[in-house]
Amino acid sequence: MRTAPSVRYTGLAVEEVSYEIRGLSAEVEFETVSSLRRALKRLLVHPLVNYGPAGLTRALLRFGKSELAAANWADPGGWESMVISYRQNCSQVADRLLIHAGTMPMALRNRKRLGSFLIARLIEQARAGPVHVLCLGGGPGWVIQDALAQTRAPARATVVDLSAEALEFGRQMAARRGLAERIRFIQANVSDLHQYLHDQANVVKMLGLCEYLPDEQIVSVAGAVREMMLDGAPMVFNSLSRAHGTDRFFRRVFGLHMIHRSPGEVCGLMHRAGFRDFAVHPEPLGVYHVIVGRRAADAGRD
Repeated sequence: MRTAPSVRYTGLAVEEVSYEIRGLSAEVEFETVSSLRRALKRLLVHPLVNYGPAGLTRALLRFGKSELAAANWADPGGWESMVISYRQNCSQVADRLLIHAGTMPMALRNRKRLGSFLIARLIEQARAGPVHVLCLGGGPGWVIQDALAQTRAPARATVVDLSAEALEFGRQMAARRGLAERIRFIQANVSDLHQYLHDQANVVKMLGLCEYLPDEQIVSVAGAVREMMLDGAPMVFNSLSRAHGTDRFFRRVFGLHMIHRSPGEVCGLMHRAGFRDFAVHPEPLGVYHVIVGRRAADAGRD
């Protein structure tokens, strides 16, 4: 067991939290980078992209008709940029460089694979069936669709997002994959979910949210969702580190401002919302850690 340090963010006192670190799963096909390539990136590529003229870089990306850049300029970190990184079938040279060679898109794909693998296993471990998986800020629900495709256990999912376009993309994808009858797509805010959900969730997916939310909002959202979960039910979320090495580039060129937290810091916030028994699963690039926490009984909530 590892104990995270005591931290404080925007007025929230986050207590020390113990969590278990799990090794890399041999069952997940991760993308990796050699030590030499990682050193070259750190010494040559990252300084160039982080401290080069941002205006010139943006102009070159516009001239090269970069779809990834355009998606981030329209909606920094939104579902379209995520889908572009997942698909990898880019026609523009700039996008091929960004998506195939960039550490962040590779880590994002690793997170998708790891997240879907863990959710599939959690579905199979759930005692009650059919299992209901609730996906918050799920965009088109790509991760849960992958998870459902990986298991034969009876399960269904509810994907919640504010973007009508993301949900429509998800519906079309689910129809192509033969999953349309197992996934419900809802355009709503988490605070309004009680109007749509009439049964509790066995598994909750909250991947891709914590890096965009302040501390108070993470605790508020997780606490609200906790009321829709069974005691002991798992929530899957993630931390984000600066190991990708290009935060300055994303802020200056893409307008993408992400909040970097250690696994212990995110677990501390989830602990305040009423979750315990954290298991931390790293992806090999060290950018993301996918974390599973369990809903504590009402008596155990702070």
